Amino acid sequence: MGIKSYKNPAELLVKEYLLADSFIPYTSIICGICACKMVYDLTQLFSSVYFKSYPSLPKIQRTEWSNRSISTFHAMFITAMSLYFVFWSNLYSDNQYAGMVTFRSSALSTFSLGASVGYFLSDLGMIIWFYPSLGGMEYVLHHLLSLAAVAYSMLTGEGQLYTFMVLISETTTPGINLRWYLDTVGMKRSKAYLVNGVVIFVAWLVARVLLFMYLFYHIYLHYDQVKQMHSYGLLLIFVVPSVLSVMNLFWFGKIIRGLRKTLAKRQ
Repeated sequence: MGIKSYKNPAELLVKEYLLADSFIPYTSIICGICACKMVYDLTQLFSSVYFKSYPSLPKIQRTEWSNRSISTFHAMFITAMSLYFVFWSNLYSDNQYAGMVTFRSSALSTFSLGASVGYFLSDLGMIIWFYPSLGGMEYVLHHLLSLAAVAYSMLTGEGQLYTFMVLISETTTPGINLRWYLDTVGMKRSKAYLVNGVVIFVAWLVARVLLFMYLFYHIYLHYDQVKQMHSYGLLLIFVVPSVLSVMNLFWFGKIIRGLRKTLAKRQ
Protein backbone atom coordinates (compact mmCIF):
# COMPACT_ATOMS: atom_id res chain seq x y z
CA MET A 1 0.00 0.00 0.00
CA GLY A 2 2.82 2.36 0.85
CA ILE A 3 4.51 1.77 -2.50
CA LYS A 4 1.26 2.34 -4.41
CA SER A 5 0.61 5.56 -2.53
CA TYR A 6 3.93 6.92 -3.87
CA LYS A 7 3.54 5.35 -7.32
CA ASN A 8 0.28 7.05 -8.26
CA PRO A 9 1.43 10.64 -7.53
CA ALA A 10 4.70 9.89 -9.36
CA GLU A 11 2.82 8.66 -12.44
CA LEU A 12 0.58 11.71 -12.26
CA LEU A 13 3.63 14.01 -12.08
CA VAL A 14 5.20 12.38 -15.15
CA LYS A 15 2.04 12.24 -17.29
CA GLU A 16 0.42 15.53 -16.34
CA TYR A 17 3.52 17.71 -16.03
CA LEU A 18 6.88 16.34 -17.22
CA LEU A 19 5.45 14.79 -20.41
CA ALA A 20 2.59 17.22 -20.97
CA ASP A 21 2.82 18.93 -24.36
CA SER A 22 3.43 22.34 -22.81
CA PHE A 23 6.29 21.03 -20.63
CA ILE A 24 8.02 18.74 -23.14
CA PRO A 25 10.38 21.44 -24.50
CA TYR A 26 11.69 22.28 -21.03
CA THR A 27 11.78 18.67 -19.82
CA SER A 28 13.70 17.60 -22.93
CA ILE A 29 16.27 20.40 -22.56
CA ILE A 30 16.95 19.39 -18.97
CA CYS A 31 17.24 15.74 -20.06
CA GLY A 32 19.71 16.74 -22.76
CA ILE A 33 21.89 18.70 -20.33
CA CYS A 34 21.81 15.89 -17.75
CA ALA A 35 22.71 13.33 -20.43
CA CYS A 36 25.73 15.44 -21.43
CA LYS A 37 26.90 15.60 -17.82
CA MET A 38 26.44 11.86 -17.39
CA VAL A 39 28.36 11.01 -20.58
CA TYR A 40 31.15 13.43 -19.61
CA ASP A 41 31.60 11.84 -16.17
CA LEU A 42 31.37 8.26 -17.46
CA THR A 43 33.94 9.01 -20.16
CA GLN A 44 36.41 10.25 -17.57
CA LEU A 45 35.80 7.16 -15.44
CA PHE A 46 36.14 4.56 -18.20
CA SER A 47 38.97 6.32 -20.05
CA SER A 48 41.17 6.43 -16.96
CA VAL A 49 40.72 2.65 -16.60
CA TYR A 50 40.77 1.34 -20.19
CA PHE A 51 43.05 3.81 -22.02
CA LYS A 52 46.64 3.80 -20.76
CA SER A 53 47.54 7.08 -22.49
CA TYR A 54 44.57 9.01 -21.06
CA PRO A 55 46.01 9.83 -17.57
CA SER A 56 49.23 11.16 -19.13
CA LEU A 57 47.43 13.64 -21.39
CA PRO A 58 47.47 17.36 -20.49
CA LYS A 59 44.40 18.52 -18.58
CA ILE A 60 42.92 20.43 -21.52
CA GLN A 61 43.28 17.37 -23.76
CA ARG A 62 41.50 15.21 -21.18
CA THR A 63 38.73 17.80 -21.14
CA GLU A 64 38.49 17.73 -24.93
CA TRP A 65 38.56 13.92 -24.85
CA SER A 66 35.43 13.88 -22.67
CA ASN A 67 33.84 16.77 -24.56
CA ARG A 68 34.15 14.87 -27.83
CA SER A 69 32.45 11.85 -26.29
CA ILE A 70 29.46 14.08 -25.55
CA SER A 71 29.27 15.30 -29.16
CA THR A 72 29.61 11.70 -30.41
CA PHE A 73 26.75 10.55 -28.18
CA HIS A 74 24.55 13.45 -29.28
CA ALA A 75 25.41 12.85 -32.94
CA MET A 76 24.37 9.20 -32.78
CA PHE A 77 21.12 10.06 -31.01
CA ILE A 78 20.02 12.99 -33.17
CA THR A 79 21.14 11.34 -36.43
CA ALA A 80 19.01 8.28 -35.66
CA MET A 81 16.00 10.44 -34.77
CA SER A 82 16.47 12.72 -37.79
CA LEU A 83 16.77 9.81 -40.24
CA TYR A 84 13.64 8.29 -38.74
CA PHE A 85 11.56 11.46 -39.04
CA VAL A 86 12.80 12.47 -42.50
CA PHE A 87 12.80 9.10 -44.28
CA TRP A 88 10.73 6.57 -42.31
CA SER A 89 8.12 8.36 -40.23
CA ASN A 90 4.81 9.31 -41.83
CA LEU A 91 4.69 12.56 -39.88
CA TYR A 92 6.11 14.64 -42.73
CA SER A 93 4.82 12.54 -45.62
CA ASP A 94 3.08 14.50 -48.38
CA ASN A 95 0.37 11.86 -48.71
CA GLN A 96 -0.17 10.79 -45.10
CA TYR A 97 -1.53 13.82 -43.28
CA ALA A 98 -3.65 16.80 -44.18
CA GLY A 99 -2.27 20.23 -43.54
CA MET A 100 1.03 21.90 -44.32
CA VAL A 101 4.22 19.93 -43.77
CA THR A 102 5.93 23.01 -42.36
CA PHE A 103 3.64 23.07 -39.31
CA ARG A 104 3.64 19.39 -38.37
CA SER A 105 5.13 18.16 -35.11
CA SER A 106 4.67 15.48 -32.48
CA ALA A 107 5.61 14.96 -28.83
CA LEU A 108 8.54 12.76 -29.89
CA SER A 109 9.85 15.18 -32.52
CA THR A 110 9.67 18.07 -30.06
CA PHE A 111 11.40 16.05 -27.33
CA SER A 112 14.20 15.06 -29.73
CA LEU A 113 14.82 18.67 -30.70
CA GLY A 114 14.74 19.73 -27.04
CA ALA A 115 17.37 17.16 -26.14
CA SER A 116 19.50 18.56 -28.96
CA VAL A 117 19.04 22.09 -27.60
CA GLY A 118 20.29 20.79 -24.25
CA TYR A 119 23.40 19.45 -25.96
CA PHE A 120 24.13 22.66 -27.88
CA LEU A 121 23.75 24.71 -24.69
CA SER A 122 26.12 22.41 -22.81
CA ASP A 123 28.70 22.28 -25.58
CA LEU A 124 28.55 26.02 -26.26
CA GLY A 125 29.07 26.66 -22.55
CA MET A 126 32.19 24.47 -22.57
CA ILE A 127 33.54 26.08 -25.75
CA ILE A 128 33.16 29.56 -24.25
CA TRP A 129 34.55 28.52 -20.83
CA PHE A 130 37.69 26.95 -22.34
CA TYR A 131 37.89 29.28 -25.36
CA PRO A 132 39.70 28.85 -27.67
CA SER A 133 40.99 25.40 -26.64
CA LEU A 134 37.83 23.50 -27.66
CA GLY A 135 37.10 25.51 -30.80
CA GLY A 136 37.42 28.94 -32.35
CA MET A 137 34.86 31.53 -33.36
CA GLU A 138 33.56 29.34 -36.21
CA TYR A 139 32.40 26.79 -33.62
CA VAL A 140 30.69 29.50 -31.57
CA LEU A 141 28.90 30.75 -34.72
CA HIS A 142 27.91 27.21 -35.69
CA HIS A 143 26.43 26.51 -32.25
CA LEU A 144 24.61 29.85 -32.01
CA LEU A 145 22.98 29.33 -35.42
CA SER A 146 22.07 25.75 -34.53
CA LEU A 147 20.64 26.83 -31.18
CA ALA A 148 18.49 29.54 -32.73
CA ALA A 149 17.07 27.26 -35.42
CA VAL A 150 16.53 24.15 -33.29
CA ALA A 151 15.07 26.06 -30.32
CA TYR A 152 12.64 28.01 -32.54
CA SER A 153 11.50 24.84 -34.29
CA MET A 154 11.09 23.06 -30.96
CA LEU A 155 9.06 25.86 -29.31
CA THR A 156 6.83 26.74 -32.26
CA GLY A 157 6.57 23.45 -34.16
CA GLU A 158 7.43 25.29 -37.38
CA GLY A 159 9.84 23.85 -39.93
CA GLN A 160 10.73 20.78 -37.90
CA LEU A 161 11.20 18.71 -41.06
CA TYR A 162 13.94 21.05 -42.33
CA THR A 163 15.54 21.18 -38.89
CA PHE A 164 15.83 17.40 -38.87
CA MET A 165 17.27 17.47 -42.40
CA VAL A 166 20.02 19.81 -41.24
CA LEU A 167 20.65 17.73 -38.10
CA ILE A 168 21.34 14.64 -40.23
CA SER A 169 24.66 16.36 -40.93
CA GLU A 170 25.67 15.39 -37.39
CA THR A 171 26.34 11.91 -38.81
CA THR A 172 29.86 13.13 -39.66
CA THR A 173 30.69 13.99 -36.03
CA PRO A 174 31.68 10.49 -34.78
CA GLY A 175 34.18 10.14 -37.63
CA ILE A 176 35.69 13.56 -36.96
CA ASN A 177 36.02 12.74 -33.27
CA LEU A 178 37.52 9.32 -33.96
CA ARG A 179 40.13 11.01 -36.14
CA TRP A 180 41.07 13.26 -33.22
CA TYR A 181 41.26 10.29 -30.85
CA LEU A 182 43.51 8.34 -33.23
CA ASP A 183 45.80 11.34 -33.62
CA THR A 184 45.91 11.94 -29.85
CA VAL A 185 46.95 8.37 -29.02
CA GLY A 186 49.67 8.36 -31.71
CA MET A 187 47.91 6.36 -34.44
CA LYS A 188 48.08 9.00 -37.18
CA ARG A 189 50.10 6.69 -39.44
CA SER A 190 47.83 3.69 -38.92
CA LYS A 191 45.56 2.10 -41.52
CA ALA A 192 42.58 2.93 -39.31
CA TYR A 193 43.44 6.64 -39.62
CA LEU A 194 43.48 6.38 -43.42
CA VAL A 195 40.19 4.47 -43.58
CA ASN A 196 38.66 6.99 -41.20
CA GLY A 197 39.67 9.83 -43.52
CA VAL A 198 37.97 8.17 -46.50
CA VAL A 199 34.81 7.54 -44.47
CA ILE A 200 34.73 11.18 -43.35
CA PHE A 201 35.08 12.33 -46.97
CA VAL A 202 32.15 10.18 -48.14
CA ALA A 203 29.95 11.00 -45.13
CA TRP A 204 30.63 14.72 -45.45
CA LEU A 205 29.85 14.69 -49.17
CA VAL A 206 26.52 12.94 -48.59
CA ALA A 207 25.36 14.50 -45.30
CA ARG A 208 26.73 18.04 -45.56
CA VAL A 209 26.81 18.74 -49.30
CA LEU A 210 24.33 16.60 -51.24
CA LEU A 211 21.73 16.53 -48.45
CA PHE A 212 21.75 20.32 -48.21
CA MET A 213 21.11 20.47 -51.96
CA TYR A 214 18.11 18.18 -51.42
CA LEU A 215 16.92 20.41 -48.55
CA PHE A 216 16.86 23.51 -50.76
CA TYR A 217 15.13 21.49 -53.52
CA HIS A 218 12.47 20.36 -51.02
CA ILE A 219 11.95 23.98 -49.92
CA TYR A 220 11.51 24.95 -53.58
CA LEU A 221 8.90 22.23 -54.15
CA HIS A 222 6.97 23.20 -51.00
CA TYR A 223 7.49 26.95 -51.18
CA ASP A 224 3.72 27.58 -51.13
CA GLN A 225 3.71 26.04 -47.63
CA VAL A 226 7.05 27.48 -46.55
CA LYS A 227 5.93 31.06 -47.21
CA GLN A 228 3.08 30.60 -44.71
CA MET A 229 5.61 30.46 -41.86
CA HIS A 230 6.22 33.44 -39.60
CA SER A 231 8.91 35.91 -40.64
CA TYR A 232 11.44 34.72 -38.06
CA GLY A 233 10.88 31.11 -39.12
CA LEU A 234 11.37 32.04 -42.77
CA LEU A 235 14.57 33.86 -41.89
CA LEU A 236 15.93 30.79 -40.10
CA ILE A 237 14.83 28.42 -42.88
CA PHE A 238 16.83 30.33 -45.48
CA VAL A 239 19.70 31.92 -43.54
CA VAL A 240 20.82 29.08 -41.25
CA PRO A 241 21.10 26.35 -43.93
CA SER A 242 22.75 28.83 -46.30
CA VAL A 243 25.41 29.87 -43.78
CA LEU A 244 25.98 26.26 -42.71
CA SER A 245 26.32 25.25 -46.37
CA VAL A 246 29.10 27.77 -46.87
CA MET A 247 30.85 26.57 -43.70
CA ASN A 248 30.41 22.93 -44.78
CA LEU A 249 31.96 23.62 -48.18
CA PHE A 250 34.86 25.44 -46.51
CA TRP A 251 35.52 22.50 -44.17
CA PHE A 252 35.01 20.04 -47.05
CA GLY A 253 37.85 21.73 -48.89
CA LYS A 254 40.06 21.19 -45.82
CA ILE A 255 39.03 17.52 -45.68
CA ILE A 256 39.95 17.02 -49.35
CA ARG A 257 43.36 18.65 -48.86
CA GLY A 258 44.03 16.61 -45.73
CA LEU A 259 43.04 13.36 -47.44
CA ARG A 260 45.29 14.17 -50.39
CA LYS A 261 48.26 14.76 -48.08
CA THR A 262 47.62 11.50 -46.25
CA LEU A 263 47.39 9.50 -49.50
CA ALA A 264 50.50 11.20 -50.92
CA LYS A 265 52.58 10.23 -47.87
CA ARG A 266 51.61 6.56 -48.32
CA GLN A 267 52.65 6.37 -51.96
